[in-house]
Amino acid sequence: MAVMTAMSSWAVTDGQTYAKVNGIGVKNLWIFDRVHANQAYLASPICHTNARTATMTGGVVYVSRSQEKQLIIPNPETGKNDTILQGVIHCFDALSGEPIKDLDLTFNGNPYGVFLGNTSIGCDNFGHIWVAPMTSASAIEIPIYQVDTESGEMTLVTNMYKGDMVYRTDYLDLIGDITLEEAECNIMTIAHNSNDPGFPTVYRWHNEQGGDIDTWEGGFYGDPYMDFTEFYPAEKVGFSLAPVIKMLLGTDDDTMYSGEYFYIDCFDGAPVLYYIDGTVVDSFENVPQDLWPTRAAANGMTEFTLEGRHFFSYVKADMNGNGNGCQINVCELGDGDMLETMTKYWQLPADSVGKINDNGLRVHCIATEKGYDDEGNEEITLFTFKAYNGMGVYKIGSAIEPDGPVALYGDVNGDGTVTAADITSLYDFLLNGDTSSLINGDVNGDGDITAADITSVYDVLLGN
Repeated sequence: MAVMTAMSSWAVTDGQTYAKVNGIGVKNLWIFDRVHANQAYLASPICHTNARTATMTGGVVYVSRSQEKQLIIPNPETGKNDTILQGVIHCFDALSGEPIKDLDLTFNGNPYGVFLGNTSIGCDNFGHIWVAPMTSASAIEIPIYQVDTESGEMTLVTNMYKGDMVYRTDYLDLIGDITLEEAECNIMTIAHNSNDPGFPTVYRWHNEQGGDIDTWEGGFYGDPYMDFTEFYPAEKVGFSLAPVIKMLLGTDDDTMYSGEYFYIDCFDGAPVLYYIDGTVVDSFENVPQDLWPTRAAANGMTEFTLEGRHFFSYVKADMNGNGNGCQINVCELGDGDMLETMTKYWQLPADSVGKINDNGLRVHCIATEKGYDDEGNEEITLFTFKAYNGMGVYKIGSAIEPDGPVALYGDVNGDGTVTAADITSLYDFLLNGDTSSLINGDVNGDGDITAADITSVYDVLLGN
């Protein structure tokens, strides 16, 4: 109860005002992180490296933490007590951020305490919550569970057979209906490697609407895996650390949940769009450098549509960077829905949710839901979550207006003008680490505060 009380008292926003771009606005509803919520977040059970993934559906945020709750249970066979660390899913109201309840995970009525047993959490396209464990290089199957969002009881959907290529797996993606009642279902994951160059193996499974829940087939033309041969950059031969995958909705009834197109993102690059035959469809090859993920970024991306317009969101910065950390870019795709034609709208949050090393948990979760405001205007609720650093929710739509004055380009100290004082603020930070007047330090938006930002302010002062 004390923890819940502390968590319900933090209600803060990121304090940023975002400019409207091409008629689309954004505002932060709430944020719960190291930078803005500070001690409230640090005291929360979701501030833990075992709270690796999160999702959002039906106006609820679900944060999954493996092996959280310690239980002492009698063992009738040994006559002694067993200690179990039970997995927990923490639920929050997506609009307010207020904690709703905790779901203590059980399986067959018993506490579920498998090592990293709920590493992946997600929702299908019909609101069903599922979890899956990390599996080792000796595990030949991946169990997928559906979660009762009232009781926390898990139901085994199926065990996904890896076939002849048995590697460690971490993060999964699922599209369609996991119950098979309203649509087909496809599930994908990627072989994990702790060292470069990584493995080329991608796993995929499929089941038809109305199919036998116990009988899934390999999703690569009947095979459960495929070794990819096309990469970007071309010299790559595999997927690097903590790879994540995101299947895209199709454009018609036949392909809506087929997941034929999907992004793969791994530690040493940027998102790459693939087709089901393993060919590269799109990449960051021709994307301007300032839109590239900063350094070796975390892994995560998603697409969404708003008023018929096509948007792409991806991780811009992980915990590295002088002035930025754990942020995502929101962009609108341009001609041909290609990455090279996209226009950046915002970096969210504009400052950071945190810059603390999470012991290598590179996954960054992004989820969206479409809805309407009270006047019937279409809007997107966007959720961003970075393990061990924080999470927040934003509203995006044409009816959303900035809450206050929007910072001018080059206005480093936030006083509403661009003067020599902004250059001084940058020098104070770069030379002395003084952040007292550093409001918008990353002027050029490259994820770092460097001498290049001073040059950008000089360009504004000179009228360039």
